[in-house]
Amino acid sequence: MDPAAQPASATRTIDDRAVRMFIALAAFLCVNAVLAEFIGVKIFALEDTLGIAPLQWNLFGQSGSLNFTVGTLLWPFVFILTDTINEFFGSRGVRFVSWLAVALIVYGFVFAYAAIHVAPAGWWVGVAKDQGVPDYQAAFAAIFGQGLWSIFGSIVAFLVGQLIDVAIFHRIRNATGERWVWLRATGSTAVSQLVDSFVVLYIAFVLGPQHWPIPQFFAIGTVNYGYKMLAAVAMIPLLYLMRHGIRAYLGHEREARLRSEATRD
Repeated sequence: MDPAAQPASATRTIDDRAVRMFIALAAFLCVNAVLAEFIGVKIFALEDTLGIAPLQWNLFGQSGSLNFTVGTLLWPFVFILTDTINEFFGSRGVRFVSWLAVALIVYGFVFAYAAIHVAPAGWWVGVAKDQGVPDYQAAFAAIFGQGLWSIFGSIVAFLVGQLIDVAIFHRIRNATGERWVWLRATGSTAVSQLVDSFVVLYIAFVLGPQHWPIPQFFAIGTVNYGYKMLAAVAMIPLLYLMRHGIRAYLGHEREARLRSEATRD
């Protein structure tokens, strides 16, 4: 059929607001997941950042201060985006975006390793000496050349956590109906991040070359999990704000239809 002969009311798929919304949510989730992997090489001190005295925790015979990977600043947004996609596009939507995010993370690390191993220009290696970086190539390799155990652990933990999140979210939704949005969002995050927090550490630091003792593994995993859950609870207002914004963007009828279709997915 000649496109020019189509009815004026016919629109392209990309003009559909629900499609645009899915693309936007998927894009933000993927960029947060990839960025968290790459900036996660930096460890920051939470107490120093907040300007408070160190809070010494003591768990499983281990003690320490609140030090976290910078990537944890982005993961709460991944939780919110996952739950929003789950709410409106169902388990198939979350699974698709999760696999896409994993593919993009792997793609990013492949090219990061390629970038490390191409020969640097001689003048570039010392270009940042005045900034306290005598060897730019060594700094570049240290930042982007994360260990394979850490990469593998984070990818496995992310994917397993996402799939668990999908299952728990829909179990809670089936039990409660459309009530208590915060419960299915926080409940699914609580279970998925319990698994995620320990899987990544076990693969990267227990099985990996550092061979952490089990008490250290449990202590640091518990602290990381506690931080993630506090962040998830703090983000609940954003979950409701996003839901309100989506309703305003799609219209009440379309928003309700999407949520209904998501429950049958």
